[in-house]
Amino acid sequence: MKEKEKALFETSRVTTAVFKLAVPTVIGQIILVIYNMADTFFVGLTGRDGDLAAVTVCMPAFMFLSAVANLFGVGGAAAIARALGEGKPDKASRASALAFYGTLSFTGVYALGAFLFRHPFVDLLGGTDRAVHGAAVSYLLVTVCVGGVATALGNLFAHLIRAEGRSIHASLGIGLGGVLNIALDPLFMFVLLPRGREVAGAAAATALSNCASLLYFIILLFRLRHKSHLAFRWERAMFRDGVPREIFSSGVPACVMTLFENVSYAVLDKLMSLEGLAAQTGIGVAKKVNMLAHSVVRGIAQGSLPLLAYNFAAGNKKRTRDSLLVAQGAAVGAALICTVLSQALPHPLIGAFLDRGIPSHGFGVVFLRILCLGAPFSACAYTFISFFQAVGEGKTSFFLAILRKGVVDIPLMFLLGHLIPIYGIVWATPAADVVCCAASVVLFLAFFKRHEDELE
Repeated sequence: MKEKEKALFETSRVTTAVFKLAVPTVIGQIILVIYNMADTFFVGLTGRDGDLAAVTVCMPAFMFLSAVANLFGVGGAAAIARALGEGKPDKASRASALAFYGTLSFTGVYALGAFLFRHPFVDLLGGTDRAVHGAAVSYLLVTVCVGGVATALGNLFAHLIRAEGRSIHASLGIGLGGVLNIALDPLFMFVLLPRGREVAGAAAATALSNCASLLYFIILLFRLRHKSHLAFRWERAMFRDGVPREIFSSGVPACVMTLFENVSYAVLDKLMSLEGLAAQTGIGVAKKVNMLAHSVVRGIAQGSLPLLAYNFAAGNKKRTRDSLLVAQGAAVGAALICTVLSQALPHPLIGAFLDRGIPSHGFGVVFLRILCLGAPFSACAYTFISFFQAVGEGKTSFFLAILRKGVVDIPLMFLLGHLIPIYGIVWATPAADVVCCAASVVLFLAFFKRHEDELE
């Protein structure tokens, strides 16, 4: 590693190291959410709830690309950082190569499957309404079937570059795609494509911006080829020295968490679609706004993961503990701020996407106030999950990942939805966040007790 990056991991103040790694990642994640919101905002200008619901319906299918990128990206980043902490740069190179080919193959198969089964896939996601189905299929074809590989590889490279301490470079690539998407949305939606094809225009802008982001990373990696341990040569050595096990140990929980988030969102959309188009549109917008808090937390956790993994593998357990405390405090604090803002300003936040006075706006306001209550608890749990991924506690992070989304919230949607029609479905999310937070604290305390002498 370059001395600058090595000093950041080993000798700089913990607060400085966490913030240098996390702040660019947070900015990149916020831009990512903003450009996701941009699609919703510009499609909302059409005044057609069906088009807005179409974009929302496709979100789980699109976010599955992030699940694949997290499988090999988070897993690869943790393996690379641990290898560098152990002084094994060759192992770091093999881990990056395996992560690349894994992402490429998994994403290719998924994109092909989405193309072949696009109509039943969209129906499964909640796009059965005639006003939604056609637009949702067009959005799926462009963003997933055509642009899916570029999207996943761009996210993967961001994770791997961040593992070497180059958080700013990683976030610039993600940010470039986001800014370009915001600029291209109105061009494709209202200028280049005919009226009525706004959803297809939004999809084209998203796919092209992600291709541009991937191109940035390719150029960056070429320029860093003599300064970086990242390598992408196919060789049998990728499967030796425990590299696959290390990647999957940390990556599977990250993938499952994103995958279960998508399944959870799909179930939520499906249940809301049964309550009418206004409720379905309202929850779609509320989720987009609430994603801002989650993006901040995700950025802090992902930014600090290489620091945690490097120092744990290097045997500097005190610095590992201090890094976790700083990251945890920053994540929960940021989530609390987002919760207060969502409670205080729900009307203008939802009103940025939906006109006041229409039923979907009213639903969105109430749904946002419910969803945001779980943000601080989710932040606490998410940071502990990242910690367990960093230190190689795969089983623990996997358990928390499926507990956070899937095991608790989906059954609660049906139960609370029956007890409190419509709104009970939404209350399941913060309730599950509280349960997962409590479980993560208990599991961390058990881990701390086992390593008490090292972490004191």
